[in-house]
Amino acid sequence: MARRRISDSERRSRIAVRHALAPAHRLADVAAVTRAMTVLHATEAATVHLAVAARAEGVKPEDVDAELYDARSVVKQLAMRRTLFVFPRELLPAAWGSASARVATSERKRIAKAIAAGGIAPDGEAWLDAARDATLARLAAGPATTAELRAEVPELAGMVGGTTDKTWDRPVSVAPWVLTHLGLEGRVLRGRNAGHWRLNKPTWTTADDWLGVVDEPLEQDAGYAALVDQWLTTFGPGTAADIQWWLGSTKTAVTRALADLGAVEVDLEDGTTGWVHPADEDAGPVEPWAALLPTLDPTVMGWKARGFYLPPEHVPYLFDTNGNAGTTAWWDGRIVGCWVQDEEGVVRLSLLEDVGPDGLAALELEAQRLTAWLDGTVIGNVYASRQMKQAKLP
Repeated sequence: MARRRISDSERRSRIAVRHALAPAHRLADVAAVTRAMTVLHATEAATVHLAVAARAEGVKPEDVDAELYDARSVVKQLAMRRTLFVFPRELLPAAWGSASARVATSERKRIAKAIAAGGIAPDGEAWLDAARDATLARLAAGPATTAELRAEVPELAGMVGGTTDKTWDRPVSVAPWVLTHLGLEGRVLRGRNAGHWRLNKPTWTTADDWLGVVDEPLEQDAGYAALVDQWLTTFGPGTAADIQWWLGSTKTAVTRALADLGAVEVDLEDGTTGWVHPADEDAGPVEPWAALLPTLDPTVMGWKARGFYLPPEHVPYLFDTNGNAGTTAWWDGRIVGCWVQDEEGVVRLSLLEDVGPDGLAALELEAQRLTAWLDGTVIGNVYASRQMKQAKLP
């Protein structure tokens, strides 16, 4: 029997529906958006709130904070590719047992080597274990910021580097290394934010305090299978290379997960083999839609191969050399430019192609919607693209 073929047009329709970007398919709350997207990127704190704003109606910034810090149905977790995400709470054990555990192993080696080389302790692994224990003992007494932990836990007060005149050689605190490692293992979590929602200023807490009941990590294979299962539901079809890149894992792990799930092979328009969930269904036709997405949005960062929604000539303007995306403007399933804000917080479009009067009107409407949602808050961006920087120039 001939394999099913999925066109680029169908893949773009799936984005509109499954990613809740077309107005008729938007969702009603933060948890629903997070589950629909598998995870939300959180490297830039504002991305979480803006990703929700693009996909939900009637949700305000304080509603996102309430879900993160009061209801705790969604939780920040370092995982795939050593990237910070917001996970649905029920998916955390899958990450702890697979993607996060993989990063924890490599981080342990890196930290131990840096500690020994920096003269903090001759045995870097023994130092890390002691620092972890001391940090957990302090957090057992209650949450604390990184600054508070550095002041109260002697093991976290040290600095490494800054011993040469090289511009890149600056002293680095060891405290974030220890907290990162504990977080990767699910021992500590990022609790309440100590600053404005657009800033990453976490208060650290134990997983027991934050979650109450902490489920055991899944076994590695089961964890990867659970993550791939969700990826296929959100992003399928995609290639094995897409999944491997997204997971930050190995080809073997992806192959095993696809087999465990009974994923189905399909033909993609570019001639490559894609994979879909065994319960996959076509999205059907969707009316043209517009969306304005934040830096590192999960839709933009869901695949390694992006040609079906991203014209190759736009890449140098919208992504940095490491493949990190700035803000993006979408029209009918394709990226057509970016957006920025002026000093008053008004959202302005910067397009790379002519989208016609209907497209421009729809994008302008989204710019007005986002301006109203932000209500004067101006977002700073670490991952500002070339086009964003040019659009900001007077």
